[in-house]
Amino acid sequence: MDRILISDLSARCIIGINEEERREKQDVVINLVIFADLGKAAKSDRFEDSVDYRALKKKVLKMVESSKYYLLEALAESIAKICLEQPGVMQVQVRVDKPSALRFARSVGVEIERKREG
Repeated sequence: MDRILISDLSARCIIGINEEERREKQDVVINLVIFADLGKAAKSDRFEDSVDYRALKKKVLKMVESSKYYLLEALAESIAKICLEQPGVMQVQVRVDKPSALRFARSVGVEIERKREG
């Protein structure tokens, strides 16, 4: 299956379980691998035949920046749901990293993969 890659999408949100993490928004970095059949768009060269990844990015950012999850796992699941609601998207891999979550580590992240049901 074909893939659309969205790399290193930066956002800020409330994320974490500690009191200090719940006070101010923190940086998260999102990476998406969107699986879709891009053959029709490749042949037609028409926007209407592809996945509107700009609209998808806007939906993801809007949700993330207004979210207040405790766990990266829950945030990643919500991102996957938004992606699978987009027409043409059959499967998605979502990676969400939280830079500077652990001392001496550049980042901590989770990665999930979900498929459209049905």
